[in-house]
Amino acid sequence: MKVILLKNVPNLGLEGDVKDVAMGYARNFLFVKNLAVEASPERIKEAEEKRAKRAEMAESDLAEIEALAQKLEGQMIELSAKASEEGTLYATVSPAKIAAALKAKGFEVNKDQINAGHIKEIGEHTVVIGLDHGLEAKITLIINPEKK
Repeated sequence: MKVILLKNVPNLGLEGDVKDVAMGYARNFLFVKNLAVEASPERIKEAEEKRAKRAEMAESDLAEIEALAQKLEGQMIELSAKASEEGTLYATVSPAKIAAALKAKGFEVNKDQINAGHIKEIGEHTVVIGLDHGLEAKITLIINPEKK
């Protein structure tokens, strides 16, 4: 029996896939849990249109993320923080502070995307920003001691 998956089903397929399954499996499991519907020519055409639309949206999203990565690459961000005479910071610079500094420059980056590690000293640091679709951008973070 041919079915169209309405949701991702482990070990079977992804949403929108047309699969050939046993009639009992379809009736007793897939249809009962609203995971699939019986395939008809109209439904197959609909599923193909939805898949094409999703692929188009994913392409445009990828283009936006690539543009953001190119703009972010090589940016320099300066922050001030309280530090000791030796240059050790009293508190680490958090990803939230870095995200706020990037937002002030016009970049929408979530703090969870920032891989800064534990920055505890003044000076220049390289920070990696992990974006969607596996893309990354490296920025330079310059931490200056606060003036007393």
